[in-house]
Amino acid sequence: MAFARRQVGVFLYSASGRFSSRNEYSTVASKLESLSQYKSFVSPGYASPFRGFGNFLRSFSSESPAVSDQMSLIKQLRQRTSAPIKDVKASLVECNWDIEAAQKDLRKRGKVLASKKSSRTAAEGMLAVAQNDGKVAVIELNCETDFVARNDIFQYLALAMAKRALLVEDSSQPFSGVFPFGPELLEELKLNLDHPKVNGETTVSNAVTEVAAIMGENVRFRRGFLLSKPSAGVLSAYLHTSPQTGLGRIAGIVSLEVDGDNTQLEAIQRVGSEIAMHVVAAKPLFLSKDLVSSEALANEREILKSQAESTGKSQMAIEKMVEGRLRKYYEEVALMEQKFIVNDSINIKTLVDNLSKEVGSTVKVANFLRVEVGEGIERLEASDEPVAQSA
Repeated sequence: MAFARRQVGVFLYSASGRFSSRNEYSTVASKLESLSQYKSFVSPGYASPFRGFGNFLRSFSSESPAVSDQMSLIKQLRQRTSAPIKDVKASLVECNWDIEAAQKDLRKRGKVLASKKSSRTAAEGMLAVAQNDGKVAVIELNCETDFVARNDIFQYLALAMAKRALLVEDSSQPFSGVFPFGPELLEELKLNLDHPKVNGETTVSNAVTEVAAIMGENVRFRRGFLLSKPSAGVLSAYLHTSPQTGLGRIAGIVSLEVDGDNTQLEAIQRVGSEIAMHVVAAKPLFLSKDLVSSEALANEREILKSQAESTGKSQMAIEKMVEGRLRKYYEEVALMEQKFIVNDSINIKTLVDNLSKEVGSTVKVANFLRVEVGEGIERLEASDEPVAQSA
């Protein structure tokens, strides 16, 4: 090889350096003769590196599509899957630029990556709400970042899951009021998806994994709630920070029950929507002061008593201070005692009483639910139980 490089180098140098001389013809002829001798010197089995490189290029171009076709395939597969470009290209190369095989390969890669990321904290996401004549379904779908929560594919899946939850009929667990449920209730149920990036029939669990693979984050279905409508009454829902109908970061649901067959449902629905909005803003923990748990009341009483004793007043004065502050506590945590956010001159109880007079029938709040994305995530990881404020 050293001899080969030397002879070729001498030839090139001589051709450039002496070509303008009088003996240019004889010089070139002599160098061609030297090159001919080199060829006869090299063993017949030796492959020229220049000829081999050309063969490689011809082989590559014959087996792979042209650069423009490669870019087109990358673009098509990217549009189909929304996978990162580097993963799209890697799968196409691995599958010899067969786009169908590459799409299957991407799904396999995605499931492996989704499994690896499943232990990461997912506290962002969206609430999806679906409603029919008899009940309301709320589901929480979590992800790691707000960027993914705003993604069209993620939001489509959340809405599809909420609509599927409405169809759940479990005769072994009949419910009235608020029914919380975990992922196990929906995981194996079928979903018929009709989105350009996720489509066809699959299970809820597989759909979540596929979207996690597309998004490149941990995506998980955390919890859900079903609220049934009273035999005579309405269900009203309000979603805060809502990017589109049926989606939001905070949900307030209120169930209003009406005595008799009242036909003024529009007025009842209007007030129900206002109370649902109030629930989102005021964060009540209990429906009425009578329903405040004994544990919560005991804890609050102990705190208030400790604060009152620090004033150094008499025991009788301390008791009066505690009772007075407990009334304030009820106004903070009990829905019916809270000041109405739209008109703080009345409380929710007065609002409902006024509605009863307007429609000519007794109206009462049967149940309410407030759910917020990411609330109780740390406690959930420790206890694995759904968390929300409900009556």
